[in-house]
Amino acid sequence: MAGAAPRPWTDAEESLARRMAGADILSVRQFTADELVTLLDLVARFEGAQRPVLQGKVLAALFFEPSTRTRLSFESAMARLGGACLGFADAGVSSTTKGESLSDTIRMAECYADVIVIRHPREGAARVAADSTGIPIINGGDGSNQHPTQTLLDLYTIRRRCGRLDGLRIGFLGDLKYGRAAHSLIEAVGMLGNQIVLVAPDALKLPAQRVDELRQHKVSFVETGDLDGALPGLDVLYVTRIQQERFGDPLEFQRVRDAYQVDAATLDRGKAGMIVMHPLPRVNEIHPSMDASPQAAYFEQARNGVTVRKAVLALLLGARP
Repeated sequence: MAGAAPRPWTDAEESLARRMAGADILSVRQFTADELVTLLDLVARFEGAQRPVLQGKVLAALFFEPSTRTRLSFESAMARLGGACLGFADAGVSSTTKGESLSDTIRMAECYADVIVIRHPREGAARVAADSTGIPIINGGDGSNQHPTQTLLDLYTIRRRCGRLDGLRIGFLGDLKYGRAAHSLIEAVGMLGNQIVLVAPDALKLPAQRVDELRQHKVSFVETGDLDGALPGLDVLYVTRIQQERFGDPLEFQRVRDAYQVDAATLDRGKAGMIVMHPLPRVNEIHPSMDASPQAAYFEQARNGVTVRKAVLALLLGARP
């Protein structure tokens, strides 16, 4: 028996889809709270979508930093919608090793593709890329700055698991200094009206500028180094990896590398039903015994990345599910 007919598009969905066609996605800051909710409604329309709405379109995936989930999920999303992919997963095979500027690399990719996703170790690189081309640019992570499509899949996962995106108490644990996934998500959940608990050792606290922004936007938050004290009342615990590659001083990394580990005992000390998220990859901050728990949501996040990136690619290229 045929499935139910899809619901009609709302005015808000129509308006946002028109605005996104041909645009860039560089930061969560380019969306209002209402637009984020509308965008997730649009994402839900791409759940399981397999129609070749991007047939004949090409994605250039330019990864100047290592990636597994982001790169593969973009490539999977493009393939599932009928499009093709090209690019590189190692900056060492690009002409930047010959001295080519980032702007020129982007101009060359524009000759071969309809949309570009870029990951780069330098903050602001996605903006440079967007200023260098007329085709859509997607920020796949620029230094410790932003990772907007990760934020979208995180929000999508939270809404699916918790049933809402506001009025939640969300804890962020680990590397809050360098973690771009945490930076993006903290901004977004703050915009959406949630309470934030920031749990980190002093050396990895959220940068002062970002703390000031939370205060300016009247976001409810607390900072602590005590995980046990932060657990009661949390609906979501968002765990982050201590990012060795961001440390200039190896000794500084050694001092904080094992600051926290989440395991079954952590769940026992937390609120019943608290979900545990992680942008991945993990090292030792989540014990593998956690993987079988129904409260573990991190592999679900990775699966949701394909749905989110199908929606993003289609919307930027003016297609519908």
